[in-house]
Amino acid sequence: MNKEKMTNYRWVICAMIFIATTVNYLDRQVLSLTWDEFIKPEFHWNEINYGNITAVFAIVYAFAQLFAGRIVDKLGTKRGYTVSIAVWSLGACLHAICGVATEAHVGASSRMELLQATGDAALAISTFSVYMFMIARAILALGEGGNFPSAIKATAEYFPKKDRAFATSIFNSGSSIGALVAPLSIPLIAAKWGWEMAFLIIGALGFIWMGFWIFIYSKPSENKRVNAAELAYIEQDAAADAEFAKKTVEVQAADKEEKMSLGQVLKHKEAWAFILARFITDGVWWFFLFWTPSYLNTQFGIKTSDPLGIALIFVLYLITMLSIFGGKLPTIFMNRTGKDPYTSRTRAMLIFAFIPLVVLFAQPLGNITPWLPVICIGLAGAAHQSWSANLYTVGTDLFPKKAAATITGVCGMAAGISSFLFQQVAGHLFVFAGETNMRFMGFEGKPAGYFIMFCYCAVAYLIGWVVMKSLAPRYEPISE
Repeated sequence: MNKEKMTNYRWVICAMIFIATTVNYLDRQVLSLTWDEFIKPEFHWNEINYGNITAVFAIVYAFAQLFAGRIVDKLGTKRGYTVSIAVWSLGACLHAICGVATEAHVGASSRMELLQATGDAALAISTFSVYMFMIARAILALGEGGNFPSAIKATAEYFPKKDRAFATSIFNSGSSIGALVAPLSIPLIAAKWGWEMAFLIIGALGFIWMGFWIFIYSKPSENKRVNAAELAYIEQDAAADAEFAKKTVEVQAADKEEKMSLGQVLKHKEAWAFILARFITDGVWWFFLFWTPSYLNTQFGIKTSDPLGIALIFVLYLITMLSIFGGKLPTIFMNRTGKDPYTSRTRAMLIFAFIPLVVLFAQPLGNITPWLPVICIGLAGAAHQSWSANLYTVGTDLFPKKAAATITGVCGMAAGISSFLFQQVAGHLFVFAGETNMRFMGFEGKPAGYFIMFCYCAVAYLIGWVVMKSLAPRYEPISE
């Protein structure tokens, strides 16, 4: 009797998650690629207004990640992912009606009236439009917070343990693909059909995906497209998991009783090592992400819709993909030296912490060509991603599993607060630098403000590393 040939429907699910992650990143990037060239003149914004809007996204996204996983677990993978992408796609599309709502609020009959407004009318337009964008941005952040918990849960349901890391790496690459596609598409859409259409078209992709997801996804055991051979492959860990659960039920019960509270975790200086390291460095990445397009326009007069602007942003994100090699360095150290994971990781992180120093040269080298600061920022971005990937795991190196969720949640909140403050400081600094014609290291006005921000970005990781090693100098696992 011929053995039934195994179907491969699990890879269809993986492809769907990959597409969702790509769309997730595209939706996040629309504002940063359109605000300076297209939105700012219409609503009379300055950098403070933009900084406030991006700060709201950062803090809401941080809060969303705290409870998104629980909601997805409660709703289930299919409904949880559907709700998540529906919310963020709605938030993306709502950006497009901010202009219409502002026109109605101030009594303007056309976009030209908004552009030509002065004095109190311009202030009213700016204030109301900022609040509208904040609301849309908050809804976007709430939905996007559910993407990765949903993706991880779907992967766990459709892949055996031995394949999950590979499947995760595939769908997670969607964020990189989204970053590369964004500068090639969004500015061109905005230039041809208006900035509103950029939000609507990219936002609509999520609703299209949702329509396919509803019909494509069901649990493997209930899916007619998964045959018996593939189901057996997917569930190959079930017997072992059941046996393990049976043998360790007493231990699990004890763990629930002894789970470390937030207070217990925070009393350890090692916890503050990771919290402060995230707080000091995470805002840097969000600054690069949200402000680089505006920097190119302010410093060089290069618009995101210009061929050169598109090429610069594309190359920037392409360089950040070098971070895929960052996760391998600690393993190399462990294999060659036999050192513990924490020591090997922190040694690798020190190397990553030195790389952003190249950002100190971004402004001076910009006098030669805009390609050089873009390369510097790209290298710093790649270093951040490598640093961050290792920082996610150093907490689990020292703390027991029963504290892992608490450490992750608190560090995520610290990162969100950092990003919120970073956006606020950047916006206010750039406006102040422009209004006072600030001078710093040979640069004047807003370019001087950018140089100040770059100086912090360059040294933030070394400061973070020193703080982390001062509070957690060696590998000493915490038991309680």
